[in-house]
Amino acid sequence: MTVNALSGSSSAANTVASSASSAQEQTDRFMKLLVAQMQNQDPLNPLDNAQVTSQMAQISTVSGIESLNTTVAGLNGQFVQLQALQSAALIGRDVAIEGDTLRQTAGQGDGGFELAGPADDVTVTIKDAAGNTVGTIELEDLEAGRHDFDFEVPEAYRGSELSFEVTATRGEAEVDVMTLTHERVQAVSNFGGTLALELVGGERVSYDAVWAVL
Repeated sequence: MTVNALSGSSSAANTVASSASSAQEQTDRFMKLLVAQMQNQDPLNPLDNAQVTSQMAQISTVSGIESLNTTVAGLNGQFVQLQALQSAALIGRDVAIEGDTLRQTAGQGDGGFELAGPADDVTVTIKDAAGNTVGTIELEDLEAGRHDFDFEVPEAYRGSELSFEVTATRGEAEVDVMTLTHERVQAVSNFGGTLALELVGGERVSYDAVWAVL
C-alpha cells in the first residue's frame, strides 16, 4: 500500500513556524523604534497620544493578520493529513469516474452512467476499438441518478479494448447522460500538491474526480 500524500504536512509546519517568527520580529522591531522615538522626542513638541495609539493599533492589526495566516496554514496541514487517511480507505475499492471504457473481469464487462432526469428507454451500446457494435443493452423506466450495468463479453472480444455509449429518452425528448468507467484503486499519492488516486488500469486521477464509491 502506498500513501505518500502526508508530505504536505512538513511544508505546512515550516510555513507556520516562519509566519510566527516573522510576526514576532515585526512586533519587536516596531517596539524598539517606538521606544527610541519616545526617548529622542523634542520636549517642546512631544509625540501626540493619538499618533502613538494609531501606530499601536496598526502593528496590532498586522500581528493579528499574521496570527490568522498561521492558524489557517496549520489547519490546512491537518486537513491534508485527514484527507490522506480517509482516501487510504479507498485502496482496494472500486470507484466510478467519468469515462467510457468498459472494464472487463473474467469475461464480464461492467460500467455505469448518470441520468440527468428520468428516462423511459435507455440503450447501452458496446463498441470495439474500430467503432463497431459488439452488443447492446436495453433498459427501461429508470429514475434520474446513477445506474450500473453488466455485459457478458463475446469470446472473440475478451481482453480487447471496448468502450460504450449510452442514449436515453423520455417520450420524444432526449435525456442527458454522463458515462462512468469503473476502476479499482490500488494506491494513494501526492500529485502536484493534490491528493491523487492511482487506479489498477494505470490512470491517476485527482481525489475529487471520483463520482461514486461502489
